[in-house]
Amino acid sequence: MGLKVVTIGGGSSYTPELVEGLIKRYREFPVKELWLCDIEEGREKLEIVGGLARRMVKKAGLDMEIHTTLDRREALPGADFVTTQFRVGGLAAREMDERIPLKYDVIGQETNGPGGMFKALRTIPVIFRLIRDCEELCPDAWIISFTNPAGIITEAVFRHTGWRRFIGLCNGPVNMEKDIKNVLHTGEEDVVDIRFGGINHMVFALDVRVNGIKKNEELIDALANAGDSETLKNIVSLPWSKHFLKGIKYYGIGYLRYYLQKEEMLRQLKEDAAKGCCRAQVVRRVEKSLFEKYADPALESKPKELEERGGALYSDAACRLMSSIYNDRGDIQTVNTQNGEGIPNMPPDAVVEISCVITKDGPKPVRVGELPVQIRGLIQQLKAFEVLVTDVALSGNYDDALLAMTVNPLVQSEITAKKILDEMLEVHKKFLPQF
Repeated sequence: MGLKVVTIGGGSSYTPELVEGLIKRYREFPVKELWLCDIEEGREKLEIVGGLARRMVKKAGLDMEIHTTLDRREALPGADFVTTQFRVGGLAAREMDERIPLKYDVIGQETNGPGGMFKALRTIPVIFRLIRDCEELCPDAWIISFTNPAGIITEAVFRHTGWRRFIGLCNGPVNMEKDIKNVLHTGEEDVVDIRFGGINHMVFALDVRVNGIKKNEELIDALANAGDSETLKNIVSLPWSKHFLKGIKYYGIGYLRYYLQKEEMLRQLKEDAAKGCCRAQVVRRVEKSLFEKYADPALESKPKELEERGGALYSDAACRLMSSIYNDRGDIQTVNTQNGEGIPNMPPDAVVEISCVITKDGPKPVRVGELPVQIRGLIQQLKAFEVLVTDVALSGNYDDALLAMTVNPLVQSEITAKKILDEMLEVHKKFLPQF
């Protein structure tokens, strides 16, 4: 019997990559029904993407039905897996998340600082409504969420709902692994084992081994001598000094720049915004080009231009994760889930981004060890911010919202936090019924 996968946000520009991943894994992960679900505002994109998906499946010669719908309750009954890839408020909301903080000399970014907070506040209530539908219509489904901010959303689900078949997924560690292999010049024959630990968008390669030999020091030396590598399209890649890299000793995700190159990143983001090149505007142009290609009836495969989206490899990672759960594979993948005993100096019930053994019962965190002192403080401070934001997403309490924004490392000023909070509450009020 074939599997049923439902994608919430099916009109996303990422969907062709998801379809490609399902086609590639059809023998091991036989999807009979793929339901692409969106909202009325996404109708046109949904139909365009649905048409391309059908052409891709037809070209592959597979028995996979592609359904499109604007009613998720029509799509969900009996689903085995539900993936999420939606953006509440669309790119217009993202642009406000990026631009408003810049007015107050605070970094504006969709998953960090005030922008990440407001993206979470808009998104968490929608995720909770989806979970209530899943409890009724597909109680045995796994929800694989690569809706941002992945870590805060997963934290909210585990803190405030009883649903446990939920996994947050990010392409960050996938790209970091790719970078590490490039820097170390590994080949197909090499066995590369990387253990990741931290939280979403603040994760580090804690243990790097090639053919069983520890390579942490060699990796840092190579990065220090050649300049560090960064494949995430949505982050300005300002170089680290060799002294800093040798001091920190661990390779971290590019988002670290927002906190430890704060002034330089702020300057760059303000320059980009002044030129009409904030990330939301860049993505809008990339998506316009992508959907023009998707609408071509002659197109039967994922266009290469999709790699220019910041989340490239998200969808393929989701397909690999779903296949590993279905096949009880027991391989190692990095996901967002509850810590357990994986990182001893983080609470067991905290959601972390960590290397896990993937089984039919979900991810089992690998014991990656304690967070080193040089990265521990920032991660714990950001985790406190995440927890506060999950509470605010439910309560809509203004006082708690002000506290959460103030303690974020990119703000750390009550006066500035209040100005940003008030303006963002006003521009996003349509999507914040809890307030």
